[in-house]
Amino acid sequence: MKYSPLFLAISMALPFAAYANSNPIEVIEVTGSYFNDYKVDEAKGAMRIDVSLLETAQSVTVIPSTIIEEQLATTLGEVLTNDASLSAGSRQRNREVFNLRGFELSSSNGYLRDGHQHWSHYQQPIETLESIEVIKGPSSILYGQSGPGGLVNMVTKKPTATNIFTLGADTDQEGSTRFTLDAGGALNDDESLRYRSTLVKQDVTYQREYQNGDQRERERFLGALVVDYDVSADLSLRVHYDYTNDKAGLDTGSWLNADGDLIGDRKTIRDMSWAFTDIDVENYGADINYLINNNWQVTLGYNKQTFERQRFESAPKKPATFSEGEQYTSKPYDRFDDWQFTTKFIDFTGDFDLAGVNHQLLIGANSLDYYYGQLKVKDASVDYAAGQNEPAKPDISYKTDDSLYNSQYDYYGIYLQDLITLNANWQVSLGGRYDKQNKENADNESFLPKFGVLYHPSEQGTIYYSYSEGFEPQRSETLNKDTDINHGIKLDAMTSKQSEIGVKWQLVNDRLLLSGSVFDISKTGKLISEDIDNLDFETRTTQAGEQRHKGFELAAQGAITDKLFVMSSLINIDAEYQQDENYQGKTPIDVPQWSAALWSRYELTEKLALNAGAFYEDERFADSDNTIKKAAYTRIDVGATYEVDLNEHELHLRFNINNLLDKRYLIGGGTSNVTAADGINFRLAAQLAF
Repeated sequence: MKYSPLFLAISMALPFAAYANSNPIEVIEVTGSYFNDYKVDEAKGAMRIDVSLLETAQSVTVIPSTIIEEQLATTLGEVLTNDASLSAGSRQRNREVFNLRGFELSSSNGYLRDGHQHWSHYQQPIETLESIEVIKGPSSILYGQSGPGGLVNMVTKKPTATNIFTLGADTDQEGSTRFTLDAGGALNDDESLRYRSTLVKQDVTYQREYQNGDQRERERFLGALVVDYDVSADLSLRVHYDYTNDKAGLDTGSWLNADGDLIGDRKTIRDMSWAFTDIDVENYGADINYLINNNWQVTLGYNKQTFERQRFESAPKKPATFSEGEQYTSKPYDRFDDWQFTTKFIDFTGDFDLAGVNHQLLIGANSLDYYYGQLKVKDASVDYAAGQNEPAKPDISYKTDDSLYNSQYDYYGIYLQDLITLNANWQVSLGGRYDKQNKENADNESFLPKFGVLYHPSEQGTIYYSYSEGFEPQRSETLNKDTDINHGIKLDAMTSKQSEIGVKWQLVNDRLLLSGSVFDISKTGKLISEDIDNLDFETRTTQAGEQRHKGFELAAQGAITDKLFVMSSLINIDAEYQQDENYQGKTPIDVPQWSAALWSRYELTEKLALNAGAFYEDERFADSDNTIKKAAYTRIDVGATYEVDLNEHELHLRFNINNLLDKRYLIGGGTSNVTAADGINFRLAAQLAF
């Protein structure tokens, strides 16, 4: 692995120094439930200003760190299953793909981290997160290029004035291990300088196996550091740095036959055991906040992300017809990818009264600079069948490629949003954005409006209507001439529109939030790619006329009683292609009509809590022609936490069982890259807080 020496020195020294030098302070003990934060009242990523969910005219789900920790989640996908509006796509090549309200989230524009566009072509370091905001519907007005389903905003843990020092360890029945350190506190007496540091070392052994009998493995290191400095009463500075190294054996997914059944065992990996991916990701940047006066403030943000990946592929290719034991072809190659993602923004926010009404005004601009470079060397194809000796790893290296392929573009946008409070019952939200992309042969510019009206029949409730638009310019003028058989067609920008009506209501002394919404989303210009059996090309891509998703959502989140807490959601989606000569009336891949999710905790005592969860997904199509279906499934998870007091320290012990009934089911992906779910999984964890 590659490490930044400066970062490692700082991040390792700070927690121990702060803990060793901390002075004894008076501790006030508060009795009551330790776990009390299922419900979150605000999602800043939705509006980029500090307003409650009841003042937000769109559907937003916030998944807090409490649930992440209770589920012993190690990937973003494990967390996002708590919101039924998200379903999994393909998980091939050590990354995760998701659909939100049935639309795929793009790695380049479907994810945010603390309000910055975030290149998400890898499994996210969720140990650094305090919550995850699922912002539904087109959000291009505030963030530029984004899809119609919405955005996932990952909110990172912030520095604390109080000293914290937590060590954690967990394992499972396969022998996987994860060791974590989470530390924070003040670095000076007046607490104006604070930090938060996270270290993770993880080694994973998967249930799935290569055909030579080796189990797939993964090694991951994460180091993250955030420092806050209050320069004055009006000026604050935050700097951040994180580094991830993630190396894993490759698994491009399982294969389905014409009946939608898995070919072979659910543990079988078609890739060779020597295929791997090795990823290095660095993020660093700063945010400055200045209070201009009592009504206005300005925030500036900058983040630089570098993503380097080597992918040594065996590249197995599923034949048009295939039965277990027959030969298939692998086309090995070694490839190096270099992505660089630079984001900047400036926001002016004001809270003032004008003409007898209150305005919460946002005026801002943001930009993205994108660069991508690729080196690739191929080897001769090999044929292989189960039971044969595995072909040797080819003697090739991307470093011998002297023909660098690269692509780059930049875009910027200027936006305005005003939340107008007319009186105690009525609010109106207005906004618009001008956006421009600069790219050779793919320039694009647009203006997007947004409108919302909110009615509050009481302080506990909101009824709202909203309209928003989104857009996604294509990254190139035409398709890849080396891989796609339709490489000559010219590509248009993708656009989307959404209308949504919803209600949000707080019950049980504002401890339980109920919500519901009805939505209608249309998208034009989506690219539909499918693998083909062709010697010269890998895919066939067409551009859809219109894709329309209509449906409704219901959700409940918070405390039902002093001891029972829930996070639950249900969604129904009617999705189909319209005005399309190839797929008229068809349903997109991996869009279930019904999905539901439930996670709950019941506190037996102040020290012992039980968890139970159920996750349902309706049948889905595995191909665009809608000839192959994946069956519906329900997964049951359970768990328990017990707290032990050890010499004024807290030890939390947790035991979880995922897929309690050992259900066999398929997750996301098509006929040649579907994810076969793991069987029953036991996880044991201990966390010691000093």
